[in-house]
Amino acid sequence: MLFRSFTSNYKRLNLTEEIPHIPVLFDETIDAFKDCNDGYIIDCTLGYGGHSLGLLEKYPNIKLICNDQDDTALEFSKKRLSKYKDRIIFNKGNFQTVVEKFKDENIVGILADIGVSSLQLDQSNRGFGFESDVLDMRMDQDQSLSAIDVVNNYDQNRLEYIFKEYGEVREYKKAASLVIQKRPFTSAKDLAHMFSKNLFKSKLHPATLPFQAIRIEVNNELGVLEDLFKSIENANLNNCTVAIISFHSLEDRIVKNNFKQWTKKCICPSGIFRCECGNNHQKGKLITRKPIIPTKQEIKINARSRSSKLRIFKFEENKY
Repeated sequence: MLFRSFTSNYKRLNLTEEIPHIPVLFDETIDAFKDCNDGYIIDCTLGYGGHSLGLLEKYPNIKLICNDQDDTALEFSKKRLSKYKDRIIFNKGNFQTVVEKFKDENIVGILADIGVSSLQLDQSNRGFGFESDVLDMRMDQDQSLSAIDVVNNYDQNRLEYIFKEYGEVREYKKAASLVIQKRPFTSAKDLAHMFSKNLFKSKLHPATLPFQAIRIEVNNELGVLEDLFKSIENANLNNCTVAIISFHSLEDRIVKNNFKQWTKKCICPSGIFRCECGNNHQKGKLITRKPIIPTKQEIKINARSRSSKLRIFKFEENKY
């Protein structure tokens, strides 16, 4: 299996400290692009470059457009992938814009590993982790809105909304009230401790879902994901494989619904008695009827993979 070979190379090269990250669903993601021929694969969320490295090694005819909005990720991966620099275009930007920017290239694949990266989680100065002394959570540090603004400035109704809609927090009203009563907060550590003391305890740390909600709000993650799908559809791609890895139900629902929409032949309103659209709007085929999830072996090696889901769609030629 590719994952076993990857992890053995990972250990052989003694990269466990230099590269403290194993890309999730590595085998399955690399295999998703096996039918791609000459052309570019866009890695929308480069991170530490693990998936990109696998693609470059496995498919020598493929070139990559490696995108990330995080300067640290780009700097690190430029060094890590330097052996293949002649086959890579690096781009800084949010993944909602990268397909539009490069749509005139021969795009044969699109990969997006959605959500916060290990690079961001593991750097305490980024304010994503429960033990961080800062409260930030910006994926792009050039943007203005941060977690400290959300936590200390949002009113009760807005906090309730993001905890309920973006975190699916069962005690969303209580969580919002606690934030308002106890603020101001200056560190993720203090905020996590407050949630841990006062919210319902389950298998998850009590701060997990509230932190997810705040992070999604700060980075407009769901809106950006929807924009990615719009940009892919507007690019009129042929013979292109799209593989999306998500980590929670809100993301996965967006991926599932958009892929389903792309498979529809008829797009008439549900109340129409007879089809009037031409019944020829299917853009391709769904490769994964159900999402691919990590094996027990992978979860044992990499606990962060446990909630990941991979869905794959293939645009077919002349479907527009």
